[in-house]
Amino acid sequence: MPASEESPAPLRRTVLTGAIYAMWGAVAAALGVPAIVYLFFPPKTHQEDPWVEAGDVSTLAGDRPVELVFRHNRTDGWKVTNERDTAWAVRGPGGQAIAFGSQCTHLGCAYHWDDARSAFVCPCHNSLFGLDGKVLAGPAPRPLDRYETKIRNGKLLLGRLQS
Repeated sequence: MPASEESPAPLRRTVLTGAIYAMWGAVAAALGVPAIVYLFFPPKTHQEDPWVEAGDVSTLAGDRPVELVFRHNRTDGWKVTNERDTAWAVRGPGGQAIAFGSQCTHLGCAYHWDDARSAFVCPCHNSLFGLDGKVLAGPAPRPLDRYETKIRNGKLLLGRLQS
């Protein structure tokens, strides 16, 4: 072979190598871009009104709490679920409504109103709570959790649960 002739460049091998790299780049982009968006850009949740209609105010008596059942939406990431919940409501001084969360502050058990004792009773550990939610007896470390409340058009609206 004469010295003036040079061997042809390996064009086929270069094109195939470039095509393989391009395919790997496309696969990495197809998998990586959604992962980056998921990790670094949280979902835009629309702010809903935190007030939920729980029941009619006319059902509340001044000396006996009423258990109200209501539904509310809970957002967890991209998932929105409609949940059923309960609250105990009673008329407070001055006609205002007081509403308590449905779980005991000791271990989260469900409690109920006992007419004979005139108190909320947690049957699991014998905690007693007064009509104002304060601890009367038992291992519960703090009073019952209260909802923010307001009355609109004769309906009791519940806001956020305050610990």
